Amino acid sequence: EVQLVESGGGLVQAGGSLRLSCAASGFTFDDYAIGWFRQAPGKEREGVSCISSSDGSTYYADSVKGRFTISSDNAKNTVYLQMNSLKPEDTAVYYCAADHKYSWFLPNYWGQGTQVTVSS
Repeated sequence: EVQLVESGGGLVQAGGSLRLSCAASGFTFDDYAIGWFRQAPGKEREGVSCISSSDGSTYYADSVKGRFTISSDNAKNTVYLQMNSLKPEDTAVYYCAADHKYSWFLPNYWGQGTQVTVSS
């Protein structure tokens, strides 16, 4: 069974930085993607970023390009999301999500979620 355990998040002022971590285990298939979705109150869930296990290719939503960086530590089975130049509109619950590489935008595996709050 795939398990995703998140850490990080919290409260930061605009312009600040945070790092999210997602420790993954239980994959029985190759070529998966892991990343983050976020959901703010009253807004639709948004796919923020993901990284492929097979070739390290990455995806970023336009809203975070140039500010967020996703990376992976295969030895620790952990994926990181470094979030810089944070804006109040980045405030949301961030969920780690995983699935087959080409199914990531409709993932079956989710973490518990972590709150990110950016104050102005």
